[in-house]
Amino acid sequence: MSENISADETGRGVHALAQLRAATAGICDVIPLTADDDFHVSTTTLAVGNTLLVESFVTALEYDRTPAHIARGGLDHYQVTLCLQGEMRFASGRREVTLRPGDICLIDMAQPNHTVLTGAGDDRAHLMVLILSRPVLAPRLAHPDSATASSLPASHHHARLLASQFAALWQPTVPEAGGPAATIEAMADIIAGAAGSIVEVDGAIERAERHLYLAMIKRHIAANLDTDALAVQDLCRRFQISRASLYRLFEADGGFAHYVQEQRLNRGLMLLISPASRDKRLIDLAVDLQFSSDSTFVRAFRRQFGLTPGEIRNMSEAWIRDHGEVPGPDDLLHRLGRH
Repeated sequence: MSENISADETGRGVHALAQLRAATAGICDVIPLTADDDFHVSTTTLAVGNTLLVESFVTALEYDRTPAHIARGGLDHYQVTLCLQGEMRFASGRREVTLRPGDICLIDMAQPNHTVLTGAGDDRAHLMVLILSRPVLAPRLAHPDSATASSLPASHHHARLLASQFAALWQPTVPEAGGPAATIEAMADIIAGAAGSIVEVDGAIERAERHLYLAMIKRHIAANLDTDALAVQDLCRRFQISRASLYRLFEADGGFAHYVQEQRLNRGLMLLISPASRDKRLIDLAVDLQFSSDSTFVRAFRRQFGLTPGEIRNMSEAWIRDHGEVPGPDDLLHRLGRH
């Protein structure tokens, strides 16, 4: 996600309130529910292609988007809001919904609405928002002009699935098929399913669910390659899926066990070329990556990369001497290919 653009803003008191009002003047009215001096807001915005992801912490306030704001135009988007802390009360026409931590709501910004945010105790409300253009979501909806205030409770498995993707879009830990754009498309299908999807995309919802579950499980695997927390039964319990479903998710990757071993070998390659691990014994590296012995690791490593861990270390050290920098895995493998 190196091409994404992010921005951070934090402020307190009267000046911060004035800045927020200036920034949202064409979108809504901002009404603090605290003394102006006690107002506090911080936001982080990330552009992911044509989509915006916004995380905010704010003291109690109201947002009022009136017909006058709508008439000014320029904002024909949907907003998918995940409540992480505090409470959000949203109303649009006769439709009302209250969000608490873990709940998700779809908001149509082309319609007047009123939002009240309150924190928990002395804490600020904490929200994460995905802003989707109308052409991304509307074609997926059976009734695109009456989907606002559709919600998913925190207890719903799709809410948990979407919440994990919100977090992952900020800091992805593993490359995913199709990248962030594919993840957002899959999220849009899940959201459409909650709001009422058209018949033609009903199958897409199932595909989107598989895509997001697979991405979520792969992130967990990447974060736990050096632990024993990747047993099938543990993953099934953690992600509330059956053993058969887990195996089906990894069919295109050569199977679950194959995928995990491949990722551990890739991690081993990175460690072997890192100067920080230069003095680490091979047996220790193998055990850390959950191989039963160094000989088992060496055999698997040679099958994967066509050379032994020792040869990779020697090539890495030669590269550093020749170039004065640590090589990437591709540098070494390309050099090997030329020979």
